[in-house]
Amino acid sequence: MERLARLAAAHGVATSYEPAPGTVVDVSEDTVVAVLAALGVDATTPRAVREALALHEQEARRLLPPTVVLRTPSGGGSLPDLPDGTALRVDTDTGRSLDWGRGTVLPLGVHTLRAQAPDGRAAHATLLVVPDRVPAPAGCSGAPGAGGRHVGLLTLLPALLSARSWGIGDLGDLADLASWAGRTLGAGFLQLGPLHAAVPGAPTDPSPYRPSSRRFPDPVHLRVEAVPEFTQLDGPARDRAGTLLARAAALREAVLDKGAFLDRDASWDLKLEALRLMRQVPLGPGRRAAYDDFLAAQGRALEDHATWCALAELHGPDWRAWPSGLDDPRSARTAQARAEHRDRVDLHRWLAWLTDTQLADAQRAARDAGMAVGLVHDLAIGVHPHGADTWSQQHAFARGMSIGAPPDAFNAHGQDWGLPPWRPDALADSGYGPYREVVAGLLRHAGAVRMDHVMGHFRLWWVPEGRPPTEGAYVRYDAEAMLGALALEAHRAGAAVIGEDLGTVEDGVREELASRGILGTSVLWFERDWAAAGAREARAGAAHAPEAEDDADHVPPPLPPEAWRADCLATVTTHDLPPTASRLSGGHVALRHGLGLLGGLLGDAEHADAAETAGWLACFRALGLLPGHGPDDGPDCPREAGLPDADAPDAALLAAHRFLARTPARMVGVWLPDTVGDHRPQNVPGTCDAYPNWRLPVSDADGRPVSLETLAATPRVHVLFEDLRAALAR
Repeated sequence: MERLARLAAAHGVATSYEPAPGTVVDVSEDTVVAVLAALGVDATTPRAVREALALHEQEARRLLPPTVVLRTPSGGGSLPDLPDGTALRVDTDTGRSLDWGRGTVLPLGVHTLRAQAPDGRAAHATLLVVPDRVPAPAGCSGAPGAGGRHVGLLTLLPALLSARSWGIGDLGDLADLASWAGRTLGAGFLQLGPLHAAVPGAPTDPSPYRPSSRRFPDPVHLRVEAVPEFTQLDGPARDRAGTLLARAAALREAVLDKGAFLDRDASWDLKLEALRLMRQVPLGPGRRAAYDDFLAAQGRALEDHATWCALAELHGPDWRAWPSGLDDPRSARTAQARAEHRDRVDLHRWLAWLTDTQLADAQRAARDAGMAVGLVHDLAIGVHPHGADTWSQQHAFARGMSIGAPPDAFNAHGQDWGLPPWRPDALADSGYGPYREVVAGLLRHAGAVRMDHVMGHFRLWWVPEGRPPTEGAYVRYDAEAMLGALALEAHRAGAAVIGEDLGTVEDGVREELASRGILGTSVLWFERDWAAAGAREARAGAAHAPEAEDDADHVPPPLPPEAWRADCLATVTTHDLPPTASRLSGGHVALRHGLGLLGGLLGDAEHADAAETAGWLACFRALGLLPGHGPDDGPDCPREAGLPDADAPDAALLAAHRFLARTPARMVGVWLPDTVGDHRPQNVPGTCDAYPNWRLPVSDADGRPVSLETLAATPRVHVLFEDLRAALAR
């Protein structure tokens, strides 16, 4: 086992983990062997382990690793120790060749580093020259009262329909929402859920966090009528388009007027037929030139993606079950199929272009409306094992593995997310090209990006296929290279980065992210004063105070707003949590009970929840944040007339956001369903068919779906933002 542990450590595989401070759990030998196998390392026998260790030691003597990172201007990075007298030369990505020595200033970029040692050894590596920090959010100083902080909206695009939507919210709705929010609400950003391309199915998986590809957005989000060729339809095609418009109206009315769930597949069926009609309309010279430029810029990545989409239409979405040869994107059989079905492939390339242009229009609308940041896109932590990315980049993904989370205080069974992980060795060998490509694509039309499970830049929990998540192991990634690649692409795009760092976070990770300028995510209900709780328990223990046992079940008090970190996006809730109305009313407890997710008695859960809510309301009251309790809510206050009574549900919503304004957070986000009193969460983790995850339209407190037009005319939305902007300005 000692040799196996050495081999595992050499490849970044942890042989134990710590689910709680002071508790160490050993990873089984079978799991270690399975994870090493997914990394291309045979450890099935003692002899294989010895040979693998010898090979690793041989590779460790290489002059250069596959990828070297240099940070600028600090000079930090991962340059290895080299023999005295080693000559270094850099071939830059602009075609220049530079001798690298003391005082040489290298440009940011992806270069080739060449080393020649005095003993005759030579080597080359990818050299990433990256900035020390990612850009700060545009126009964001973070200083309270300085006007350099941003308030914005958080939403899932499909859930917000307008009077023109085809059954789900689309990119035209996004542009309208951004224009209205920027001009009327003074919003500085609009954060979206992932818009990645989905794996088609029957039905299609509605989760945006399990996509086919993270490199290209899904054309289901297209606003059909905004495609210029739509107005050029004539004859039978125009008549058919009219029929499709009528069917789209019926689909929209089923959601908005009858409360039906969102039906992504029905919407896409209508849109695809309309788009096929438009495909027959020749592009004008200007649009043809723009399309050709897009194809040239996207290159083989788009060709592969479009080919997968075409083959999935013909053979089903699981490429592992396709006819022989088609499982290899570089095979002669695949090349033949691509040629035979060129029209299908070209259709999907064209759809990708249309979607890209409408995303650009939405970001332009946001900026034109005065948003300093504009759109904040979301990068999911992984992709579907059967999707386009795993087909076209098979070398970069670990076969037979899924990422998730180990057992911890929140989930004793662990989690398996069903997403294959990147292979750290493959990323290094490719100069982190696959990762850089994903980030660059997402930042084409964004002012910032949210990184789902940002801790994955450091390590991920790998679960061997067919085993429970309790039988996984952590695999280490080169955080220096991962964060460097992220910083480089963010710098090129002039975009900020927000890391979703909720849950169990390894020591030092948040500090490292902050040092790189990556904002964290702070959610109101999770920000607790653990230090104060520890001191309180210590005092109670010293005094042997029996009443300490009944002290709100030992829930730490809220962290004072001034103690929050500044480098974060602060929100009251998220798409994976109950809306604020449900949280404050306790409705989320009943929902979880009905879904069998409580893991305890309903009465106990309701008691604990009520105590926690009472604690927050007491905190709001003590800080003077409830309307009628603060210095700015007196009878002479001009905003008093628009504010709810202190005991009204909306009063606590206002108070919660006033609390966020008291923190130094650079960005404050408002969950859009909260603005209309929605009680239903968009997603309930741990459920699949028992709850309509990702299929609920934004609705009011009575469960009636709310259109974009209704939202814009709702007084409580304007009251909330006016109050929040005023609080931020103080």
